[in-house]
Amino acid sequence: MSFGDKLLFFFSALGAFNGLLLSINFFFFPAKKHLSNYLLGALLLMLSIRIGKSVAYFFDYDLPKLYLQVGLTACFLIGPFLYYYIKSETKQIRKLPRAWIWQLAGWLGTIVLVGAVYSYESFPWLWRRYIVPIIYLQWGVHIAFSIVLLMPLLKKMVRKEKLRPFENSLLVVCGGVFILFTSYVWAILDITKGSYINGAIYFSLIIYLVISILLYRKKTNDLSSFSAQKYGDKKLDPDEAQLIIGKLKNGMASKELFKNPDLKVNDLAREINVSGHQLSQLLNENMEKGFNLFVNEYRINEACKMLSTHPNLSIDAIGDEVGFNSKSTFFSTFKRIKGVSPSVYRASNSTDL
Repeated sequence: MSFGDKLLFFFSALGAFNGLLLSINFFFFPAKKHLSNYLLGALLLMLSIRIGKSVAYFFDYDLPKLYLQVGLTACFLIGPFLYYYIKSETKQIRKLPRAWIWQLAGWLGTIVLVGAVYSYESFPWLWRRYIVPIIYLQWGVHIAFSIVLLMPLLKKMVRKEKLRPFENSLLVVCGGVFILFTSYVWAILDITKGSYINGAIYFSLIIYLVISILLYRKKTNDLSSFSAQKYGDKKLDPDEAQLIIGKLKNGMASKELFKNPDLKVNDLAREINVSGHQLSQLLNENMEKGFNLFVNEYRINEACKMLSTHPNLSIDAIGDEVGFNSKSTFFSTFKRIKGVSPSVYRASNSTDL
């Protein structure tokens, strides 16, 4: 083996090895025990087996045909695991559906049974002419289904909207698998001589790209749509929510808590005897606004009253009185909520005739 071949073997094999390590990490040491993490681990395992077979066969054509059969068997499961992984993320599926279990068992049972009855060793012509094309057709169909699931994200990209971290990760995984699929189909069709090893090289590059992103981010919690769900499935009871909202509005109106410029969500939560988590959830889910907007609306409404009824007070003094720490914050918040500046509002609403 020449030095160039050794380098080629080293870099192509590294992808399979690191893919295996990543799959073990997602199986046994996931940051969050989400279904999608386990499906991603299974996908990486199948890819690593497929790539490992490619590397071994490229550098040793005399390998037993059993290695080829194992690699192609793993290849038969890449498409389903990709599709299930993307669907579990995009559709927020937390538990492995029974239908998926039966489908996976059916795919695996079919390829194992075919392999046992018509082994690659005894029927190489059957595999090359029929079984391998079927495997790649099945893989391609699942990639197509996966792309359909990702169409909303692709449309966001076209509109140049910002994607969330987990959305980017879905596109990277699907794009990487699509590149691998294309490279192997390219090699099977023998469009470019010697292109069979390209799949392993591309896989190594993709794996290192993923590892680099993870190391740069120093966290993986936001790489899943489940982590993006701030409050999970714990919804407040409607009657309880209305009771808390009543206490909240009463406290804000009667005690004028909003006038405290240092008011925090936990301070307000203590006033109405709920946790800060419950209050944040209530504001976001039942009132569809964050804590800052909720408090600032009270401050601006009070400022509007004072602008109309206290013409001798300066605008800056009114901003301080209703709870703003700075003039610039008061002006920008007022204009965002009311659509005009405090001075324009005063001029058009003054009661001093």
